[in-house]
Amino acid sequence: MQVKLLHDLVEEMAGLDTGRIVDILFGKRDVNEFLIAKKMELTINQVRNILYKLSADGLVTFIRKKDKRKGWYIYYWTLKTEKCLVKLEQALIRKIENLNGVLGSRETKRFYICKPCGIEVGEEKALEHGFSCEECAEVYELSDNSGPIRDTKAKVTRTEKELELIRGELELIREKEKKKRVRANKKLDKEEAEKKAILKIARAAARKNVAAAKAKAEGKTVKKKTVAKKKVVKKKIVKKKAPVKKKTPASSKGVPRKGAKKVVKKKIVKKKAPVKKKTVAKKKVSLTERLKKKLSGKK
Repeated sequence: MQVKLLHDLVEEMAGLDTGRIVDILFGKRDVNEFLIAKKMELTINQVRNILYKLSADGLVTFIRKKDKRKGWYIYYWTLKTEKCLVKLEQALIRKIENLNGVLGSRETKRFYICKPCGIEVGEEKALEHGFSCEECAEVYELSDNSGPIRDTKAKVTRTEKELELIRGELELIREKEKKKRVRANKKLDKEEAEKKAILKIARAAARKNVAAAKAKAEGKTVKKKTVAKKKVVKKKIVKKKAPVKKKTPASSKGVPRKGAKKVVKKKIVKKKAPVKKKTVAKKKVSLTERLKKKLSGKK
């Protein structure tokens, strides 16, 4: 429905058989003018004339790019749907106003018709010519207004529905544009905040450099603030020793049986017998020998 209404608008502004351009441009951006001419089966100059008429009212926009190979400029066209719908809305409002004017005159005034000529005139004009046709001098007959009133009311109803549809489409487009603007503004605010943060850091660094240069010129030394670094204690990773597999006793055939318990033989260490200390037996001295020693003066 929207495309059909845009067809009618373009044909009203640019001439008959120009509405086909809406099918090519609707919902697209930057369409090559040579492609438009090919699809419409028109020359490039004819297409440009149509597009320039629409561009005068801001219904289409274009960008141009230079062809690197041929050296001339090629135009790329975009249909501005919102502006087209606004223009169509205004046209429909004017149409409804005109139809309501016709309806009001039909309901309040009388009209006369010359049946041989098929000419209908108002009461004032019929009175000026004596209620006779100025073409064939036939007497005017009173026209029945019921048919025109019914047709005019139907046209008003149909046009009002079209206007309501256009306004609904415009509301959707404006809502989308509003969301798009909000996203763009958020992005700009974020970029602005980042720029301010960078400028703040740059100013702080510049002030610090100026202070250091001034102190150096005065012969003072500026102590640099040292930020204590946190000590990072590395935990020692203790590698677990692999468990020692106990040897399982072999079976009588030399192969351990499944499910047999492992038997660990304990080594029996024999205790050594305590070494007895050798005692030197004292020689018995006889009484005669003792007397001899005393007599000889020996102890």
